[in-house]
Amino acid sequence: MLEHGGRLLAAAQAHNIPVERWVDLSTGINPETYPIPAIDPACWNRLPEDNDGLETTAAAYYGNDRLLALSGSQAAIQTLPLFFAPQVIACVAPIYEEHPHAWERAGHRVRRLPTLARALAAATPLVLICNPNNPTGNATPRDAVVDAAEQLRRRGGWLIVDEAFGDASPQDNVVDLAGSEAAPNLIVLRSLGKFFGLAGARVGFVFGVAEKLDALREKLGPWPLSHPARFVARHALADTAWQDGARQRLETASIRLEQALAPLGEVQRTALFCTVKTAQASALAEHFARHAILVRRFDAHGLIRFGLPGNESEWERLDAALAQLTAAALTLS
Repeated sequence: MLEHGGRLLAAAQAHNIPVERWVDLSTGINPETYPIPAIDPACWNRLPEDNDGLETTAAAYYGNDRLLALSGSQAAIQTLPLFFAPQVIACVAPIYEEHPHAWERAGHRVRRLPTLARALAAATPLVLICNPNNPTGNATPRDAVVDAAEQLRRRGGWLIVDEAFGDASPQDNVVDLAGSEAAPNLIVLRSLGKFFGLAGARVGFVFGVAEKLDALREKLGPWPLSHPARFVARHALADTAWQDGARQRLETASIRLEQALAPLGEVQRTALFCTVKTAQASALAEHFARHAILVRRFDAHGLIRFGLPGNESEWERLDAALAQLTAAALTLS
């Protein structure tokens, strides 16, 4: 089992600091959760049905009706490798580690390469990327992703793109093309957990050709999403006013975070998190933990990732911890 962010209880126990005192910046989840409407009591009493409008609403939001709703994009990450014969695949790394982990568990061999160009040059039958990438924050322009899909299509290969953090930067998204005549070899994963702040609802979608979606649907079985989750997701995907406002608020907050973190080293910004490249990721994470601020460190890659504070009090806590770093005259490079 891989380790993930959001493990507040473990952090509280390890540092002997009550959990209610912690600021969790370890996940990259929007701290402003979509305002949940009153849930119809029938959602708790009746089995979910797939003609409740969720798929239609999702198709309008994503611009693509070649989709399957499932319990978070993690369900697709774990299952998709089973529908490809064991082979060598390439991914742009560092990457969300659940991807290579799932492919290796299914008998594939994964080549971790630093750029999309290198991954394509490896001539593997399948390439996997996150866009924007987690944890580095790097974004690949839409044109480059479309070109990669075309290169792979010409040689009978597949491109899988995880756009879990893509809602706030739609200009780079290719979800509308997945499974189309122009890109039948393109599979895209999406999630409501990050942008909508609904990680606990466990709602995601996979987009692609019917052959892969049907196989995935059969593997997952009936009711992959709970009735309350479908209800909340349908409302969130239809609420364009909230979505527009959230994008603006996230842009403002992420710029503020980027500026605050600048003294720590090279900062890569996305709308939902900032990643700092530093040789002192472990020491920095420990410093913030002593101040009851949980961040996500990637020691092997010299990276430390910060999510967005959720209110002014949390911003002040972060600023104070950063100020103490400067006062201590640590070498930050």
